[in-house]
Amino acid sequence: MAVDPRRTALGLGRFGLGARPGDLAREEPVEEALRREILAGTVPLPGGPDLAPAPTLLAALQAEEQGRKLARAGSPDAPMPEGPPAPPIQESVYRAEVAARLALAQAAPLGFVERLIWFWANHFTVSVARGPRLRVSAGAFEREAIRPHVLGRFRDLLLVAATHPAMLIYLDNVASVGPNSPAGQRKGPGPGKGLNENLGRELLELHTLGADGGYTQGDVTALARILTGWSLQRDGNAEGLPGTTTFRRGAHEPGAVTLLGRTYLDVGPAQLRMALDDLAVHPATARHVALRLARHFVADDPPPALVARLARTFLDQDGDLSRLALALIEAPEAWDPVQRKIRSPQEFLTAAMRGLSLAPDPRMVMSALAALGQPYWSAPAPNGYPDEAAAWASPEGLHARLDLAARTGQLAAGTDPAAFADAVLGPLATDETRTAIRRAESRAQAIALVLMAPEFQRR
Repeated sequence: MAVDPRRTALGLGRFGLGARPGDLAREEPVEEALRREILAGTVPLPGGPDLAPAPTLLAALQAEEQGRKLARAGSPDAPMPEGPPAPPIQESVYRAEVAARLALAQAAPLGFVERLIWFWANHFTVSVARGPRLRVSAGAFEREAIRPHVLGRFRDLLLVAATHPAMLIYLDNVASVGPNSPAGQRKGPGPGKGLNENLGRELLELHTLGADGGYTQGDVTALARILTGWSLQRDGNAEGLPGTTTFRRGAHEPGAVTLLGRTYLDVGPAQLRMALDDLAVHPATARHVALRLARHFVADDPPPALVARLARTFLDQDGDLSRLALALIEAPEAWDPVQRKIRSPQEFLTAAMRGLSLAPDPRMVMSALAALGQPYWSAPAPNGYPDEAAAWASPEGLHARLDLAARTGQLAAGTDPAAFADAVLGPLATDETRTAIRRAESRAQAIALVLMAPEFQRR
């Protein structure tokens, strides 16, 4: 099969993390390369000494906070500092998580699996904006819940995401107690002492059925009842470190629960597993997931035929996410030659670093993404970062991109701008962009112009 260089450039931007020097010269059709990446089933895992399991990080944070309380109280039991004060653990862990994610993005040959990880991490959003416990565990959530299941079954991803310590903290399920449970009866009435519906609501509205999925407020309450008892270890014991997910029977609402017309008996932890298994294969879940996936990769208003094809694959393949990814790249609608999606700030910055072969500096990237409005794991609400162009193409957002493009051009001033355009855009580069490169006053300015070109900003 003859290789279409324009299709290669389009595919690497739309489904991958952007072309690196030499990528557009590949002799294999880009569809086959993307397909091979999925069929290989290899999901890269971040590494590093600071990337511990979430319970370990939460226990370390708890110990650090307790030590500071003792120090403020002047207790003789407070740990004595050795050398200069270390940064708070939530900051050092967050930087290490960012550095590990950047390294994987830079090294990815294509980045299709990595893009899928980003998509699902945003679908099941947890945000560091909720405080130190999320700042140490949000990256671990992606490592432990998303990456191991990104090419597996949706039902497995759903269960692990819903019960991960970071999700239980983020959506306040750690504070949810069944009103009629032994713990609820001891607490008595009062604010913050009973059922919390946050996780139940978002599981239905965002993670499975979607806002138009046909559920009622009664279903939200029912799922919240099923979720009671899913919490964290408060103190270390034989069952695990503080912060380990646990099912606290004494806080679980007793009795059978009816959700979406189906009754789930009170059989302990299995009650939640059965409920989530049914939600995972619901037709509304298939439609919701298909729409979000198509909107993320193809168009803000994706073709209905594409959404229908993806939803059917989701149902026919029992939520097999690798088959869903293959259905996406095999769909003719996904290869529309018009670049309809604007790159998010994270995608834009990653594509620029890959195209210019710049070693990512975590501090610089964190600062840049904060200016662009998309820091890692920091979405302002449980529905995650938006996928629509309007969120990123505002005058303020484009001005921030222009500033970043100018600074990046200075960092890469030794790069030949015309060669850079050929390497990352190839046939997608327009005559206007090539003319602007020739007329630029400096190499740095020319590189900035390539980065701000519509064919680079879009995918």
